[in-house]
Amino acid sequence: MNQKLRIVNFDIMVVMMNGFRVVIIVLCAVLMSSFSAFAQKGLDVREIVDKVDKLYRSDTSRSEVEMTVVSEHWERTFTMNIWTEGMDRTFIYITGPRKDAGISTLRIGSEMWNYLPKINKVMKVPPSMMMSSWMGSDFTNDDLVKESSMIKDYNLRFITPADAETDNYYIELIPKKDIPIVWTKIILIVRKKDYIPIEQSYFDEKGRKMRIMTFSEIKKFGSRSLPSVLEMRPLNKPKKKTVIRYKDLGFDVKLKPDVFTLRNLQKKR
Repeated sequence: MNQKLRIVNFDIMVVMMNGFRVVIIVLCAVLMSSFSAFAQKGLDVREIVDKVDKLYRSDTSRSEVEMTVVSEHWERTFTMNIWTEGMDRTFIYITGPRKDAGISTLRIGSEMWNYLPKINKVMKVPPSMMMSSWMGSDFTNDDLVKESSMIKDYNLRFITPADAETDNYYIELIPKKDIPIVWTKIILIVRKKDYIPIEQSYFDEKGRKMRIMTFSEIKKFGSRSLPSVLEMRPLNKPKKKTVIRYKDLGFDVKLKPDVFTLRNLQKKR
């Protein structure tokens, strides 16, 4: 009798051990699958943000832009030409209105200069001023010349807000340590089907949403389809906004060798 009990108990133990093995194998498979998916997700988020980062860029580009600054009591519209080379060089020349024509901005790497024709003076912009308003707009110097790179300067991850739509990616960007960026967090919303940005929200050091940039009116410029209108709204100034409209945009264009020079800042056109 005791021998039979020992055999039965042994059989039960074997079954239990086999059951544990199955559970462990299943758990390992689930964990490995989750890890693989997470790793792939991490690669995807960088790829998506890189596409957004370079959406308006190429080896070289030239664009005609209209910028309208709206406040509670007034409205101003500027026209300008913008040249870029990669992510490191930008030249902006104001063509109108007449009283502002000739004002120009040059950035090479992390250095930036403005030229004011009324006083015929070139002024270097210190790094501490990169987040200051450009031409009285709601865009900063950094916004206009794209000094910061989302891929290089931010840690990225997918998030799922409570109101998330299944057709969009939601990406959180947190500045890397020692990167001089005023925003402690940016939330980027991107369409899944074509990686077109829809909205970008900026948060301050207290976690408050301070401004929202929206992208709209998708148009084709050459072989690229992209939003032709960018609107920036500061949430602490509800009656103020800045709207940028791309009138023309050419990629991989041939540029004169002296475009990104201090001499070109003061050149009469």
